[in-house]
Amino acid sequence: MATRSSTRAADSPRTPSPRADPLTREVVELIGEVVGRYHEEYEEAAAGHALTGAQARVLGLLFLEPMPMRRIAQKLKCEPSNITGIVDRLEARGLVERRPDPADRRVKLAAPTAEGAEVARGLRDSLNFAREPLAGLTHEERLALRGLLRRMLGESGSQGESEGVGEGA
Repeated sequence: MATRSSTRAADSPRTPSPRADPLTREVVELIGEVVGRYHEEYEEAAAGHALTGAQARVLGLLFLEPMPMRRIAQKLKCEPSNITGIVDRLEARGLVERRPDPADRRVKLAAPTAEGAEVARGLRDSLNFAREPLAGLTHEERLALRGLLRRMLGESGSQGESEGVGEGA
């Protein structure tokens, strides 16, 4: 019997590799186009505030919550030394400050100043590309898309699972 199933597998037409599948290629290209357009708009928004894209991304992260340089670097997938330089420049402009971590006073957190939070809000509000196409999707479609994207990234669905998370964003 083992011979029979081996023969069947050898005789059956080969299933194309997912990389060769036209639908998969199109989906990958569309994801790339979405990401490219988002980054392009983000860079333009950053320049409108006299920031580099990297500075704007750091400020945007800190707007969500103060964090140590190492965690910023992990989230942005870069070296902590790069983040130190970016935070130094943001601090020099009065957009970020360093403060002791209340949980561990040996650790310094980077946090937006009042002006930095205002700039971060302005950056977020000026990004229309991601918001406008998502507005054309129903709430259920956005939930489904979020689930699919998390699955693609290998993430569990536990984080921010409530239906209201991200509404109106």
